[in-house]
This record gives sequence, C-alpha cells and structure tokens, in this order.
Amino acid sequence: MALRTTPSRLAGATVAAVTGLLCSPWAQTASAAAPDASSAARHCVVDARTGQQSCFGTFTEAVGNATGGRITDAPATPRAAAASKSFRTEAAEADVGAQGDVIQGTFFDEKGFTGASLTITGPELCEKDGWVNWQFDLGDDWKNRISSVQPWGNCAIWLYPEPNLGGDRDGPFDENTDDVGQAMNDRTQSIGFS
Repeated sequence: MALRTTPSRLAGATVAAVTGLLCSPWAQTASAAAPDASSAARHCVVDARTGQQSCFGTFTEAVGNATGGRITDAPATPRAAAASKSFRTEAAEADVGAQGDVIQGTFFDEKGFTGASLTITGPELCEKDGWVNWQFDLGDDWKNRISSVQPWGNCAIWLYPEPNLGGDRDGPFDENTDDVGQAMNDRTQSIGFS
C-alpha cells in the first residue's frame, strides 16, 4: 500500500505518480503492514503514509484513532455517522488545520455503510482542484471488497479496478455514497483522492 501525490497533472491515460508528503518527495514509500491479531476486528484505520493498520471492535474507537483523539464521541455505526449532520460538521472541523492525520475516506464492504470499514488517513486535506492529489493502493485484505464510501477531508474519491490508479475509474464520489454501483462494486484495488 502506498499513498502518493501527483505533482504533475494527469496526462491522457498515464499517471505520473511520485511519492510525497505535503506535496514534496517522500524519502520512502509506505508499505503494507501485516495485520496483527486485532485485524479480525471490523473497523480498521490505515495511515496511508506508513501503511500501519490498526483495527477496532467499534466504529467509535476507529474514528477516535483516525482523528488522533480529536473526535471521541462518533456515532456507534457508520450508517448513523452518515446520517448525522452534527457528526459530519464535527469531523470537517476536526480536519481543518490538521496535519498528518486527516481522514480522507472511509470505505465499507457492504452497501449502506455496513459491514467492515476501512478508514484511510493522510497528511492533509485534498485541494479540490479536479486532479488526483493522493493515491492509495489497497492491501490484499481490502482488494475487491468496497461497496459504499464516505469521502472526508475535502476529498472526492475515485475508485480504480487495478493498482496504481490503473484501469477505468469510477467517480468522483464527493458525498456519502451508500452504493458505488455495479461498475466498481467489489472491484476496487486503488483509490484516488482529489
């Protein structure tokens, strides 16, 4: 797994991906950390810069971890979080000015924000300039599982059926989407955040 910035614009079907932190080159690429015994838990958070994954028994615990403790009272379920305007506002405010642990998206293996969840954190908010700012390749444990998505951190989400933003993409998903549709349901292997 790796999070990458794209310092140059996407040209045609070619993606010039270079690793980066805060829009400058990274010294290393994040690699997938082997899930530990806690990976049997349903709600996981992965730091896209390092590949470090932590799993929790509740969505509330996962959000607390993903926000570095800035949010400790998230709704008990992702579905309740998606429906809660106050939670969405709190999450947006928690991301403003945050560096290093911004939630960029939460992904679910079932439609309707149900089933297991994977929350991806990154170094900063997306720029909303129409270009992919961050790229993330899913680990084997999450490839071909995503059915619903929640974008965060000012990001729109693009789903790709191959690693490194390969293949035909679907999106942008710029709001909570309880069904990604047939084109990408259970087919995603990499994610672009723009």
